Amino acid sequence: MFIELMPLIENRPLTITVAALSEGQIRVNVVPQALPKDSKVNEKIGYANKDKIAQVPESAIHSLTTPLSLTGTPGEIDAELTQQLKAYVDSHLKLQQSVDEAKRQIAEAVKAIEERDKARSKAKIATTTKAEETKSDEKREAGKAAPDNLSLFGTNASPAN
Repeated sequence: MFIELMPLIENRPLTITVAALSEGQIRVNVVPQALPKDSKVNEKIGYANKDKIAQVPESAIHSLTTPLSLTGTPGEIDAELTQQLKAYVDSHLKLQQSVDEAKRQIAEAVKAIEERDKARSKAKIATTTKAEETKSDEKREAGKAAPDNLSLFGTNASPAN
């Protein structure tokens, strides 16, 4: 039993309960415990990116704590427990891998969006700077073309007059 559970136990604590029922039956429950990291799967998305990146649904996160419950006679439980635990652990590990992969993809998407926004900001700053330089050059050229001494009467007056 614990050999089959070990891959799950290594990553998450479990609670195992056994209860006697009527007519000689028992119920065995294996309940994975929630971990603090479970609730942090969507943490990297943040408020700024919530409309750009899909979150891992809460139902998928809660699935990490879905219990296995077996009911039967002690003989039936003994005969099936190992096989049921192996299937349960395999399923749980695949789900955990999917959640971990989603978390990795979220982190990559956030990084890509931040880099894209940073590149856009740099491009906008460069465009604004270039436009300001062009205006400054135009003003300098306009200043060079104007005569130095203009008279109020439309003719050039020389300082000697």
